Amino acid sequence: VPVPLSDLELRAWAAYIEASLRLETRLDEALRAETGLTLFDYHVLVLLSEAPQQRLRMADLADRMVFSRSRITYQVNSMIKRGLVVREPAPDDRRGYRAVLTATGLQTLRQAAPRHAASVRTLFLDHIHADELPCIDRVFTRLQTCLREQRTP
Repeated sequence: VPVPLSDLELRAWAAYIEASLRLETRLDEALRAETGLTLFDYHVLVLLSEAPQQRLRMADLADRMVFSRSRITYQVNSMIKRGLVVREPAPDDRRGYRAVLTATGLQTLRQAAPRHAASVRTLFLDHIHADELPCIDRVFTRLQTCLREQRTP
């Protein structure tokens, strides 16, 4: 039998859900207005820029984006049309592919990064006290690790 949430747990959960949805929406709106990129575009560019040789297997990119295989294919195809990434066969798997950051994609990321950082500061960090940041880091790093290790049933 599931244990019902306490009033504090319910309030914390509801505040988290609404705040995270509003934050993601506002960050996406600001990024689109200032750069033409979606938040998903930006995250793909960041992941590829940090990857070895600026390449990631499509399955690994889908996992990091928390996307299905079909959704990551759609996302990458959209970015290919804009010259931000290309797709290449994976050398170790004849059926697999890798997404590769292009020079245009890297330049686009470099131009967008300061604007996105300013939005992150305005919409998120300016509302967090300096002494709260280590706690937020610990909590969400732990949650991220836990959720990466647990697969959806």
